[in-house]
Amino acid sequence: MQIIDAIENYREMLSSLTELYLSSVSNRMNEVMKVLTIIATIFIPLTFVAGIYGMNFANMPELSWRWGYPVALIVMALTGVVMAGWFKYKRWW
Repeated sequence: MQIIDAIENYREMLSSLTELYLSSVSNRMNEVMKVLTIIATIFIPLTFVAGIYGMNFANMPELSWRWGYPVALIVMALTGVVMAGWFKYKRWW
C-alpha cells in the first residue's frame, strides 16, 4: 500500500513539474513573439514609405524637390524612433 501511495505521489509530482516546464516554455515563447511583433510593427510603415518612393512615378512633387530624398529618410527614421519610444514608454519592450 505504501509503495502504491509513493508511486502515486511521484506521478503527481512529475505531472506538476511537466506542467511547470510547459508553462515556462510558453511564457518564453510569448516574450519572443512580443518582441517580433514590435519589430514588425515598427517596420511596416517604413516599408510602406519605401515602397511608395520606389514606384518611379513621374508626377510625384517630392522627386523634383532638392530635399525630397533626405526628408523621406528623416520621416522614416523619425517614424521608427517615435514608435520604438512609444513601445518603450508603454513598457511593451
